Amino acid sequence: MEIRGDARTFTRYVSSNVIGMVGISIYILADTLFVANGLGELGIAALNLALPIFTVINGLGFLFGVGGATWYTILRAQDKQRKARDVFNQTLVFVGLISLVIILLGLFGSESIARLVGTNHETFAMTNTYLKVIMLFSPFFILNNMMVSFIRNDGNPKLAMLGMLVGSLANVVLDYIFIFPLEMGMFGAALATGATPILSLLLLSLHFKQEKNSLYLQKGKIKLEQFWKIITLGISAFITEISSGVVMLVFNMLILGLTGNIGVAAYGVIANMAMIVVAIFTGIAQGTQPIISHLFGLKKTREIKRILVYGFSTSFILSGLIYLIILFGSDVIIGFFNRDNSQALADIASTGLLIYFIGMFFAGINIIAISSLSAIEQGGIAFRFSLLRSIVLIIPIAFVLAHYFNMVGVWSSFVLTEVLTLGLIIWQQCKSP
Repeated sequence: MEIRGDARTFTRYVSSNVIGMVGISIYILADTLFVANGLGELGIAALNLALPIFTVINGLGFLFGVGGATWYTILRAQDKQRKARDVFNQTLVFVGLISLVIILLGLFGSESIARLVGTNHETFAMTNTYLKVIMLFSPFFILNNMMVSFIRNDGNPKLAMLGMLVGSLANVVLDYIFIFPLEMGMFGAALATGATPILSLLLLSLHFKQEKNSLYLQKGKIKLEQFWKIITLGISAFITEISSGVVMLVFNMLILGLTGNIGVAAYGVIANMAMIVVAIFTGIAQGTQPIISHLFGLKKTREIKRILVYGFSTSFILSGLIYLIILFGSDVIIGFFNRDNSQALADIASTGLLIYFIGMFFAGINIIAISSLSAIEQGGIAFRFSLLRSIVLIIPIAFVLAHYFNMVGVWSSFVLTEVLTLGLIIWQQCKSP
């Protein structure tokens, strides 16, 4: 398998992966749109409170998928085929074990988790319903994200993209059927989302019948040293994915105290738009990962730098285009979610969109930079930066700015966090030999 560090290869891997990642984000966007129009403001608020847990489940898929697939690609570039296949099989075992833990949590702990994320008497029932169903379907989400990563790294990015898109389109159709004709409410939204990765996995299974397939099932003992290696390489992808959930959890708690459920509903609009944009950046990052890992295995430093320039430039240009859409189309975007034409919801969401999305110019570069560090086996540094932007900086900054500037402070905290993270990444790279 020859992967070159040129613009054509970059475009082939990144374009298909961006489309696929946007497809995954449509899972939640479809839920929110149909819930907003079927259940109103309280439905959006309840769903928004549950989403941080969904990001953790998705993140676990990326943790094992990106971590395992990165190591798999490096080993194959070094012509260590047997070890590479062993990594694939070990990753499958670890995914099975973590999925079992989440199923048990869903069966016996969903109510406690619903209270933990900040529900009140108005939102508890719907949030708990969504959480329980999503957690019971967690094996399919995690396995799907893992297989997408391995199949993409096995030289089949188009099939990986198609798998993600088919699931997303099915989710839209099922959301409509379950929420409106069948009137299944929040349970229908969760069931539609939970069922769709199954369809994606069926399509992805076609890879195992193709000649280019190098992924084979084989027996072997669990090797904990491989577990830690996979975790090390995938932890930044996990943190990047759950960072949206952490931000949502913190913001939900702050906003509940400032403006109540209507503020959380308004934030639901912003969070959904942000998920799509972050999915685009994650698509760029994960699209460049197999290229960078392969080039790293061959010690082609100059070509790695070229790929990074392509990635950073693409994210910055897309950030500009997205902000223009927000600037001139915020009223239309908010209108899709505002069934009751609430002026308060519209005012909060409009201001939030304009401030919050300034941070996307910096977030895209940060996500790609952190992913590239993992791709070249600098997982420890990548983890520290991921943790910095998703927890260490955002939480105290959000509380301080919210205290002094209320809702404007909440939105601005995301921007300041991304700016500081980028500054620290640049500083670290400048002082590195």
